[in-house]
Amino acid sequence: MLDIIYWPVSAILWFWHKAFGFVFGADSGLTWSLAVVFLVFTLRLVLYKPFVKQVRTTRQMQELQPQIKELQKKYKNDRETMAREMQKLQKEHGFNPLMGCLPVLVQVPVFLGLFHVLRSFNRTGHGWGQLGLSPEENASIGNYIFSATDVQSFLSARIFGAPIAAFITAPVSELQAFADWGGTPTRMSIALVAVPLMVIAGVATHFNARASVARQTPEAAANPQAAIMNKLSLWVFPLGVMVGGPFLMIGILLYWVANNVWTYGQQHLVFGRMEKEEEAKKQQKLELRAQNAPKPGAKPVDIRKKPEATDDAPSANGASANGTAAKPAGGTPKQSAKQGGGQRRPGGQKRPGNRGRANQKRKR
Repeated sequence: MLDIIYWPVSAILWFWHKAFGFVFGADSGLTWSLAVVFLVFTLRLVLYKPFVKQVRTTRQMQELQPQIKELQKKYKNDRETMAREMQKLQKEHGFNPLMGCLPVLVQVPVFLGLFHVLRSFNRTGHGWGQLGLSPEENASIGNYIFSATDVQSFLSARIFGAPIAAFITAPVSELQAFADWGGTPTRMSIALVAVPLMVIAGVATHFNARASVARQTPEAAANPQAAIMNKLSLWVFPLGVMVGGPFLMIGILLYWVANNVWTYGQQHLVFGRMEKEEEAKKQQKLELRAQNAPKPGAKPVDIRKKPEATDDAPSANGASANGTAAKPAGGTPKQSAKQGGGQRRPGGQKRPGNRGRANQKRKR
C-alpha cells in the first residue's frame, strides 16, 4: 500500500539527482542535497493551486466567523440543527473545508515517503524500514528506482563531511555502512551539519507561522480553537523540530528547511496578489460611486415619482380633464348661502339668517 508513495518519491529524487549529476557529479554531496531540495520544490509547485485555495478558504472562514457565532449561539442546545445550518451556510458561500487541509494532507505522506526512501539507502539497522543487512549486502542492493550503483553513490556523498542519510543519534553499527564509501563519520561531524539545520528549520517554522498569524482578522484570532492552533504553530512546532532534530537524517532536515523557504516566499507572493485584488475591488467601488454621484455645481435631480394628473383635476381654463366644468372654489350654492348668513327669497328679498331671526325675537 505504501509503495504507492515510495516509488513516485524515489522517481522524483532520482530525476533531480541525474539532472544535477551532469553538473556537479553523481557522487557529490551537493548533487544529492539539491536533489532533496528540488524534490520539495516539485511537490510544492504541484500543490500551488491547492495552496491558493487554502488561503482563500481560510480568509472566507474568517469572514464567516460572525455568522458562525450567531448559529452557534442560536442552536447551542441543538447540535444536529447547528450542523445542518453550518452546512447550509458553507454551501451558500461556496466554502469547502477540505481545501483548507488538502496541502497539509498531501505533504504528510510525501514527508514519510522521503524519510523511508532516504532511510532505505542504509538498511543495516533494525526497526521500521530496516532489514538488518550487512554493509556489503546493503551496498549491493538497489533502493526502489535507484540501482546498486546509485546506493553506493549516496553512501559516498558528503555534505561538509557528513553523509546525508546519517543522524546524530544513529547507532555505531549503522554508521559502519559508510566505512567503505568515504569512511565512518563521527557524531561530531554529523552534529556540525545537523544542528545548524535544526536551528534554521525551527526559526523558519516560527517566522512562517508568525507571518500567517499576523494576517488573521481580530475575530478569527479571538476564536479559542484558532488561538490554540496559533500557539502550537508559533512555539510547539518549531520547538518540536529542534527537539526531534537529533533523530532526523540530514536529508530530512534539508527537506524541512527547503519546505519552509518555499512556504515563506509563496506566502508573500500569494498574499501580495490577494491584497492587490482586494485593493483593486475597493478602487472599482469608489470609482463606481464617484460616477453615480452628481457633478460639482450640478442641480440634484429629484428621481422620486411625481403624481399623475387625474381626470377630475381642473385644467388651466377651469375645466377638468374629462371636459366637465370645474366646481367653484366656494363649494355648492347651498354651502355658499350658509356661509354668507342667509338665502334670498323669491323677488330678491333676502331671508334673514340665524342672527336676523334672533334679533327679531329680541325686538318683540
